[in-house]
Amino acid sequence: MKTSRRKFIENSLKATALTMSSPLILTTIASPVNNIANTNVIPSLLALQFSQAPLPYDYKALEPSIDEKTMDIHYNKHHATYIKNVNEAIAAEKIAFTTEKEFFANASKLSPKAKNNGGGAWNHNFFWQVMSAASSSKAPGGKLGDAINGSFGSLEKFKEQFTQAAMTRFGSGWAWLVNDNGKLKIGSSANQDNPMMDSSDLKGTPLLGLDVWEHAYYLKYQNKRNEYVANWCNEVNWDEVTKRLV
Repeated sequence: MKTSRRKFIENSLKATALTMSSPLILTTIASPVNNIANTNVIPSLLALQFSQAPLPYDYKALEPSIDEKTMDIHYNKHHATYIKNVNEAIAAEKIAFTTEKEFFANASKLSPKAKNNGGGAWNHNFFWQVMSAASSSKAPGGKLGDAINGSFGSLEKFKEQFTQAAMTRFGSGWAWLVNDNGKLKIGSSANQDNPMMDSSDLKGTPLLGLDVWEHAYYLKYQNKRNEYVANWCNEVNWDEVTKRLV
């Protein structure tokens, strides 16, 4: 019994000594900055992940322009699915881009799943922000007002051109107001493309975007996209749009 006990203690001490003298495997995970070259964990830690921004108002806040049920389905079903799908694509395809800007600048190199769902994720986060029933201004003022007047002649002429872009986008897509190196431009994009994508014909920094997919308006307006666009213009958060003009 004494011999067995002595061997047990000796073996325990050897095991403890070996453990203390060997580097812990978890070290590279706990301290990734110092072990970037030695672990495969880093790409998954640093790779871009899209997240769904909280809706900045209640589902019924934009009524009667946009009804509560449409907002609920649009946000919790459509937008949430884009977020889920793009993050799945990033993981499965080992996409290593770390910023949204970099992601979209390389859109032409992405798979359809990554590109389309990445666009849908970002576009909707943007869309919720540029609307607000509580906006302090129902018309653009200051530098944005001056820029719109200088580029389009007046707010009414801007609305006419923006409405035309929304109405002439065949099928699903978006209408945009962008800042292209100091020049304001209006255009549209198909599906979930946006002007930040290298594959987009319209280039620039988005200032305002309108979703003209049928799921954005069909429950209330059916095929009357013109009524949806006209009423949506009443919900634009011009204060938010102005912040994006830099």
